[in-house]
Amino acid sequence: MPPGPIPDRPAGEIILTPAGSRTALSARFGEAYGSRHGAAAQARHVFVEGTGTHRHPAPRVLEVGFGLGVNFRATLAEVVRRGVPLDYLAYEFDPAPAEVLRAVGEGGEGAEHPAWAALLKGWGQASPLLVQVPGATLTVHFTDVREADLPHGWASALYLDGFSPARNPEVWTPALAARLARALAPGGLLATYSAAGHVRRTLAGAGLKVEKRPGPPGKRECLRAVREA
Repeated sequence: MPPGPIPDRPAGEIILTPAGSRTALSARFGEAYGSRHGAAAQARHVFVEGTGTHRHPAPRVLEVGFGLGVNFRATLAEVVRRGVPLDYLAYEFDPAPAEVLRAVGEGGEGAEHPAWAALLKGWGQASPLLVQVPGATLTVHFTDVREADLPHGWASALYLDGFSPARNPEVWTPALAARLARALAPGGLLATYSAAGHVRRTLAGAGLKVEKRPGPPGKRECLRAVREA
């Protein structure tokens, strides 16, 4: 499917980014789901590599803001490359139509995996959506993460990928940050594309050790935070 508008939907115009990856515009928040400078590059650099998931022997990933599944597909491609198992838990309160996920993923990394096909088949129906295929388990809750019962001490990696704090402040609050910190296993890493000062302070206030990293294409910096104990 070529890039173009999908009218009257929560996700609208599909955007072709450098190197051929795609994202889409959110009609609700008025900004793109992923970086216009390279959605796939952002997924790999900020989230997969930023949390050390590309080296973990059996990653357990918790994602806030599943969006169009770009981070999931990047993670899936990485674990397949290394032949390690993946357990992926995500929360998405406003699912985009399956045809948008399909169009954004077409031809991209991870799009040929049976887990992605199963996700598209069940997307936006019963909650939670559970996908189990050899080597990968995915659970997506179509609910507000602020009201969800998050696991404690479970995640080796946490992808904090809501829309920007200016557009979606509810997922950047101290209360949610404290709950996300508890969801991390000791030594677990949280990553986000944001480098805003108040985001750094919020994560530090939740007991995480926060550091800046070089950002992906088009962004100077991003953040990584670790639960030390």
